[in-house]
Amino acid sequence: MSTKPERTLLPVPNPHEDRDYEVEIECPEFTALCPVTGQPDFATIIIKYIPGPYIVELKSLKLYIWSFRDEGHFHEDVTNMILNDIVKFIQPRKLHVTGKFNVRGGIYTTVRAEYEAKR
Repeated sequence: MSTKPERTLLPVPNPHEDRDYEVEIECPEFTALCPVTGQPDFATIIIKYIPGPYIVELKSLKLYIWSFRDEGHFHEDVTNMILNDIVKFIQPRKLHVTGKFNVRGGIYTTVRAEYEAKR
């Protein structure tokens, strides 16, 4: 596996697909650039999901999160991009992605996006 940032998540077979259980992952070092000013935006990304056929391999998630570092994204867009990519790669039963962005200009931003598979 690479050690460079990349936009690929590695799905791993879910060892307990027969039951619903929640996985919570906190990524406190998310960084992207403000698309208007070019200044860095820092956030904690919280991913909560009920796995379907796959779980996400954590090193691939680290490299995926790192891949946004030099790109310009609005908070709302990047939170939804993360949700869409996780759905595409691991097909969860349910997924919540929360982006808790650090203060910028006296304003904190929290963005929540969610997905639920149709059963």
